[in-house]
Amino acid sequence: MVIKTEHCPNTAGIKQSFSQIDFTDTFSTTNHTDSLDTIAHLIFGSMPKWVEFLMGLRNAIVSVFGLKTEMDKNFSPNFKPGEKMGFIKIISVEDNEIMLGADDKHLDFRVSVFNSEENQNNIKVTTLVKYNNLFGKIYMAIIRPFHVIIVKQMVKRAYKQ
Repeated sequence: MVIKTEHCPNTAGIKQSFSQIDFTDTFSTTNHTDSLDTIAHLIFGSMPKWVEFLMGLRNAIVSVFGLKTEMDKNFSPNFKPGEKMGFIKIISVEDNEIMLGADDKHLDFRVSVFNSEENQNNIKVTTLVKYNNLFGKIYMAIIRPFHVIIVKQMVKRAYKQ
């Protein structure tokens, strides 16, 4: 199995992310070959065309509500806090965990890319969401099925046995 659904790991980055977490999911894969920043780049550095299409559709719809839609095409492969990959900001970089995220008026989210060093499924990608208002909750209910499909496909790109 290339991708596995798991419970949220108890990492330092996740513990420090939000005082309240309204939604979380974790998907894992195996990669003992690449560095953690390379793995994060494999996952988030580019999107499949069908995901770009869905993001374009999302941006067209949510722009009416004043949500963020800008996508920074340039990012540094150095993975330093404060830099961006698309609309996701690098929050922290540790030896075994990279935290990324973005804040908007409807919700804030964080993504942890964590290397547990286990023999199988050592790379854990966890999404954490905090709703800022009712619209955030409604928004997440609408996009959740797409989120799961997209994140699984993105995590799959980091698989190396």
